[in-house]
Amino acid sequence: MPFLGHIAELRRRLIVIAAVVLVGSSVLYFFAPTMYDFVMKPIIELPQLAGKPMNILGPFGTFGLRFTVALYGALVLGSPIILWQVLAFFLPALKAKERKYVVPTFAALVVFFATGVIFCYQVILHTAFGWMISQAWGTVQVLPDARLYFSGATLLMLGFGISFELPVVLFYLLIFNIVPYKKLRQNWRIVYVVLMVIASVATPDWSPVTMGALFGALVVLWEGSMAFSRVVLRRRIAQQKALYGELAD
Repeated sequence: MPFLGHIAELRRRLIVIAAVVLVGSSVLYFFAPTMYDFVMKPIIELPQLAGKPMNILGPFGTFGLRFTVALYGALVLGSPIILWQVLAFFLPALKAKERKYVVPTFAALVVFFATGVIFCYQVILHTAFGWMISQAWGTVQVLPDARLYFSGATLLMLGFGISFELPVVLFYLLIFNIVPYKKLRQNWRIVYVVLMVIASVATPDWSPVTMGALFGALVVLWEGSMAFSRVVLRRRIAQQKALYGELAD
């Protein structure tokens, strides 16, 4: 494809993404209250917030909150379409034998992202917000801001969803021999430090509860991915030895 052809293809993909976000936000704007109550349920049920209403400061806050809820909802619900547009843009650059990885990769990315979001919603939100609110003291009153609390909860879920894509990244680093398996296994201490840094960057609140939970989840995902990749690599080496002999090492 010529250079201008790539530009035209990129423009087409961006138009589709923009249309998904625009149409999705416009439709979900009317369902924003229901979506807000669902997302905020683990936080609203905290004992520290019992009987306390969520507050909006300023006359334009209600519109801003509904628009924020609709926008985040469009990004999350439209993420499969958005992700596919990104992958489809690179599809013409792949060889025929490489294109067979596109659909499994797309499915894995969607599944791991959804798993991270659900894990954060079910396990992290209630505990993390409860710990942060409990850090207030007697002369400090917690006045929950509806927009800030929702943005914080959404950023946490997005951070966990993106971080849970680690197995896909690791699998391709190993399967294409970009980084040797043995090197990663020998340098596991450095890897754990990198995972700790990722956990601190991906959590907007920087509290030890969320960082610790995300770091633990990333370690489990890392070790599970390493074990799975080792099985796949063993099968590949066995097949190569059967075809080419010991030179396959």
